Amino acid sequence: MKVIKLQEGGSGYEIEQIKQGMSLFADILSVKMAEKTKEVFGKALTPMESVKRIISDVREKGDSAIAHYSDKFEGVSLSANDFRVKEEEIEEAYEKVSVDFLRAIRNARENIKVFQEHIRVREPEPFSSKGTRITVTYDPIENVGLYIPGGSASYPSTVLMNAIPAKVAGVKNISVVSPPGRDGSLSPERLVACRESEVDEIYKIGGVHSIAALAFGTETVGKVDKIVGPGNIYVTLAKKEVFGHVGIDILAGPSEVLIIADDSANVAFIAADLLSQAEHAPGISILVTDSERFASDVLRETGRQLLNMPGSDSIQESLDKFGFIIITKDLEEAIAVSNTLAPEHLQIVTQNDERVLLGIKHAGAIFLGPYSPVAVGDYIAGPSHVLPTGSTARFFSGLSVNDFLKRTSIMTNSRHDLEMLADDIITISEAEGLVAHAKSVRVRVEK
Repeated sequence: MKVIKLQEGGSGYEIEQIKQGMSLFADILSVKMAEKTKEVFGKALTPMESVKRIISDVREKGDSAIAHYSDKFEGVSLSANDFRVKEEEIEEAYEKVSVDFLRAIRNARENIKVFQEHIRVREPEPFSSKGTRITVTYDPIENVGLYIPGGSASYPSTVLMNAIPAKVAGVKNISVVSPPGRDGSLSPERLVACRESEVDEIYKIGGVHSIAALAFGTETVGKVDKIVGPGNIYVTLAKKEVFGHVGIDILAGPSEVLIIADDSANVAFIAADLLSQAEHAPGISILVTDSERFASDVLRETGRQLLNMPGSDSIQESLDKFGFIIITKDLEEAIAVSNTLAPEHLQIVTQNDERVLLGIKHAGAIFLGPYSPVAVGDYIAGPSHVLPTGSTARFFSGLSVNDFLKRTSIMTNSRHDLEMLADDIITISEAEGLVAHAKSVRVRVEK
């Protein structure tokens, strides 16, 4: 981890560099990913060029393009008949998970459901505005696609965090796409989470081609109205590319945590929290503290805990590239750093957490006190763990039930009502040069 002392010259520039490095569009692509792209397309392409090529192929060729790119990127040979998960696969999945896992998933599901119901926007009472009666309705989006990552982790929690808010909103049809393993199957944990979340359709496809399939439809995969869920940079750029044809949630980059802590915090706790974020590989782990001694203790403890941890090599690589300890002159400066970086996850572990909280303006989710690790929000608390990254918490919020609702305003006027409003409407529309707009009112009110 890199240590930065803000009282030293040039530190402001380094904070800005960290902020840029947190962006989705930072240069985090590995050599391996670049080589794979060249292998698939026969020449070097940028990530966006690759995304556009795949989307175009899926729009033109449908299922055959899905099968082709599943082979190239996931290394599995699937026919169109294999894309959709069958009922017997789900039944078998239940036989492979533990009783403890099933209990934990159901507990998490209920917590998420209750919280999402609690924050669901309510329709206001009808409103009268100088003659116009206005009714506002909130209706669920009809068809939603969820992208659930695969790779080295199983991510059943991501199923819950996307699907339950959609179900609470009343979405009619929920389709999940998720990259299969080399054996062409999805993990039993993901499948069980899908069933427990009442997902309607599950497809064993991932990557850019799955986003294209959801956005435009194929012979097998139905078109949706909105796509949500986290993925790698290619998946995220694919969502950006199809936006407008469908809705999307947010453009998420590498997962991140920023911890504001003073020397009253438990060193072992803070070190463990930094490691847990780095485990995402890449994951951005940042400690901001006003104590040099505490910073040194945490750095030493992080190395000690890492010694016998599974996946330590990738975690260490993540810490080397995206790990920072920032030493400030006081906690006020620590707050300013946090607001500048606007982190996805913010932990506050100080002698006066509430006082620090008062100064916070931007964060995707905040975890207060020594016994509120990010893992609580990741798995079971209730708010979705799909959160804004890369400083976008300045203008984005985390995914919720309300992202699956559409607001519609219904306006009703009597002739008398329209007569009261007519002069102002006509004046404004004629000022804009839209005489037909004015005519549409005159024809109704002139005797």
